[in-house]
Amino acid sequence: MTDRPGHPGAGRKPGRAPALTAIGLAAVALAAAVSACDVGPAAAGGPSAPPVASSALPSAGPPTISTPDIPGLPAEGGQGTSPASPVASPAALPLAGKVIGIDPGHNGGNFTDPGAIAHLVWNGTAWEACDTTGTTTDGGYTEAQFTINVARYLRADLRRDGARVVLTRTGNDGVGPCVDRRAQIINQAHADVAVDIHGDGGPASGRGFTILEPVAVGPDDNVIAASQRFGADVRQAMLAGTAMPVSDYNGVDGIMPRDDLAGLNLTTVPKVLIECGNMRNATDAGLLVTARFQQQVASALAAAIVKFLG
Repeated sequence: MTDRPGHPGAGRKPGRAPALTAIGLAAVALAAAVSACDVGPAAAGGPSAPPVASSALPSAGPPTISTPDIPGLPAEGGQGTSPASPVASPAALPLAGKVIGIDPGHNGGNFTDPGAIAHLVWNGTAWEACDTTGTTTDGGYTEAQFTINVARYLRADLRRDGARVVLTRTGNDGVGPCVDRRAQIINQAHADVAVDIHGDGGPASGRGFTILEPVAVGPDDNVIAASQRFGADVRQAMLAGTAMPVSDYNGVDGIMPRDDLAGLNLTTVPKVLIECGNMRNATDAGLLVTARFQQQVASALAAAIVKFLG
């Protein structure tokens, strides 16, 4: 911000001031009035005014919306600034005050430590391997890379809607965590809903996504009905928002109950696991490896979460 240039007559030699006529008095009064009103951006060339504290004036654009991840749990990255166009206040965002859990399946470093991921953990009904490497496309694109990409896109969408987000992993060069620990991370965050993201390694002739839903085995007893409702929302959103069909080789009409997976058996929050497509099928793989499809999956999951919690 700049002040007005100096008043007329600045630098005049000292001496007796001339008498003011009525017209001169009116001109002085008008100049003073203009000076008093000029508190915004002024004519160029004047000296700069002292900076004004940001709290003293309204922001030039919408405020940055801060939606931090859950303290003490894995998180990555910071919060970006809001777009220049007007946005809803944080209280009006559809997921304000909600906690969402995201479990990107597997990890890129699992290939390097088969011993670590092979040790057994209790999944609520039986012993299960800590984790696996996941599958790959014929071209070598890993399931772990696909799942972390979708998780990052989804996290951004959810934060934009006002949610706080917890991920079970945030990078793709580590090992694990084990499947029981993943469930624990989300349970301890008291998530309002959660999704496990995967890509399937089915028969090469098979296509489509499958939503795996929990079966009552003890720890998950209180969230079965809610998980089934969420699964229906995810199915509808995937069909509306992506080109991936429901599976023609797994489950019934894209839905499959499972009682042998720690992530579902041990959950105490509404949760489903989605196999977003078959990485062993050439047509599905052609979609799964693209950023466009990964963003579409994330958008579909975000839409399902908003609907479920709405």
